[in-house]
Amino acid sequence: MMNVIFYLLISYLIGTFMTGYIVIRFLYHEDIREKGSGNVGAKNAGRVYGKRAAVLTFLGDFIKGAIIIVIARYFSFSETMQLVGLLFVITGHVFPIFLRWKGGKGIATFLGGITLLNPLLLVPLILVFGILYVWKRNFTLAGLSAIGILPISFYFVNNQMVNTMLFAVIALFVLIVHKRGKKL
Repeated sequence: MMNVIFYLLISYLIGTFMTGYIVIRFLYHEDIREKGSGNVGAKNAGRVYGKRAAVLTFLGDFIKGAIIIVIARYFSFSETMQLVGLLFVITGHVFPIFLRWKGGKGIATFLGGITLLNPLLLVPLILVFGILYVWKRNFTLAGLSAIGILPISFYFVNNQMVNTMLFAVIALFVLIVHKRGKKL
């Protein structure tokens, strides 16, 4: 039981490690929250500071999601517990206690987690994203639509209703945060 509590606490705390904030402070000695949209994520970092800042921010946030799955597997936690950990790391990213609850939108962290959870999920994600991006030429629409179909894809690669429902909650959380700008 202590391992589970420790895992969930660590998941949240790793989520609060705001890569965009740290990268921009280190490289430009500025607070990303005062620039552009004010968001600490890769999209705002890229708009304001360029590709280098966007890539570093994306990779750092992606790694947070991946690390949580690695830690869960180290403790031999079930896939259900890995999904709960993913939800906690994303929650930490969206609502970081150290930045007054104003974090990112969780997409890169979500992608890092699902990549390690089940790499087969990348196939429908990339396929839907690619088709919609070519058709509509809208990065956000294509990305959010691809995330929206993932629970269906997850069911086919997982075939467990409880985990699929949990996965759907995580995907829905990411979509709501993105759509509403985190005003939950």
